[in-house]
Amino acid sequence: MSDTTAGAPQQRGYKKVLRGLDLTLFTVCAILVIDQLAASAAIGPQSVFWWIFTMVFFFIPYGLITAELGSAYPDQGGIYAWVRRAFGARWGGRTAWLWWINVALWQPSVFILFAGIFAALFMPDLGLWTQIAIAVALTWLTVWINVVRLDIGKWVPNLGAIFKVAIMLVIGIGGFVYAANHGVANELTLSSMTPSWGASLAFLPVIVYNFMGFELMSGASAEMKNPARDVPVTIAVSGILIAAFYLFATIGILIALPLDEIDLVSGIVDTLRVLLGEGGAGGAFVVALGLMALYSFLANMVTWTMGANRSAAEAALDGNLPPMFSRLHAVHKTPASAAIVTGVVTTVVIVIYGFLAADAEDLFWTLFAFSSIVFLLPYLAMFAAFLKLRNSDPSTPRPYRVPGGKGGAVVLAVICMLFILQAVVFFIYTPGEFDMIYAASVVAGVVVTLIIGEGLVRWAERKRAG
Repeated sequence: MSDTTAGAPQQRGYKKVLRGLDLTLFTVCAILVIDQLAASAAIGPQSVFWWIFTMVFFFIPYGLITAELGSAYPDQGGIYAWVRRAFGARWGGRTAWLWWINVALWQPSVFILFAGIFAALFMPDLGLWTQIAIAVALTWLTVWINVVRLDIGKWVPNLGAIFKVAIMLVIGIGGFVYAANHGVANELTLSSMTPSWGASLAFLPVIVYNFMGFELMSGASAEMKNPARDVPVTIAVSGILIAAFYLFATIGILIALPLDEIDLVSGIVDTLRVLLGEGGAGGAFVVALGLMALYSFLANMVTWTMGANRSAAEAALDGNLPPMFSRLHAVHKTPASAAIVTGVVTTVVIVIYGFLAADAEDLFWTLFAFSSIVFLLPYLAMFAAFLKLRNSDPSTPRPYRVPGGKGGAVVLAVICMLFILQAVVFFIYTPGEFDMIYAASVVAGVVVTLIIGEGLVRWAERKRAG
């Protein structure tokens, strides 16, 4: 078996506070992402085909693989710990770095989107720098929630999951009611849902992106009551709910809004206003749901930072990332220093992009595309680790095992890797509208991120050896 630190997390004083229901709500909150729902609907009616196609050929295999890893290796740090077991400390450190930095880079886009929807609801003339200030304030609120006790902090994503489900139900049901009374904004026929090659494929990676997050809960494996039992059940239950709600809500948006009116920032609020009206009780309901959506953005980042900061902290405690990530809160045993560093990086990125972006939508998409590529790269290591551990560590009990034997494992892992690779390509290359400057800037940013991470991993390695 490759290098491992089995048992060390249990010696660090983590408290087991996460039960099966917590894990299900945590996973629903992590994967059911409202802030990219408008982007996926912007593909048009063919997005229905892509949701189903991606669900069958990626989401299900990815869930099966994660269920095996999470139940067989309930190590604190999740994806970092799995890659470290399979390929050693250096690859574990690289994975933890990419896993952590993608959240720090993605968080600005989510909180800028929060500010854009807040403006659409309450202050249409809100300036960009006021939106920047809101995003910075939310960043540090997220840091604080990461530091408090997990049995308290877990209620932020739990409530966020409930709000997300409520919003998607309203959009889905409201869309069908609206169609019965007013007709549909976009025809949903077999012809219109047939996929085509073109600029709309720029949004296809968003669907893959929206399905990611099954492994996030395993970042807190040492804080789970019974990971061997709860991880596979959580993935099965949450996976069914997530797939159904995504498809339902996407159809609702397409029924309500013409394709050319789906705005990446205000698309959710626009849809709610069409479905429920802008005055009277309907308008009040839109405001209430809009506030739920705003809360869900905060909850989403709390969820992802909880997982990413724990992975970074665990890597640093093992000596595979620098000590600046390693300090746990003295009482709560939460990843305090990793959370603070996340807040600093996110704040800097928000301010920098404030100078570079012309408006909120430009800011949202630039941040989202760049951070998404960084986000997707660790999954290639995770799927490879799954295959490696199947071969190098067959004796470890697996409460759940991917069906199909060795051949089935290889096929599912390769399919998942191909989905990740196509998502990376389409985040850079837009068929029919290729922008060389945009592509070069995104690639350069990813390369710089990799170089910085390699430097940090090697620095930690030398420090550990010395």
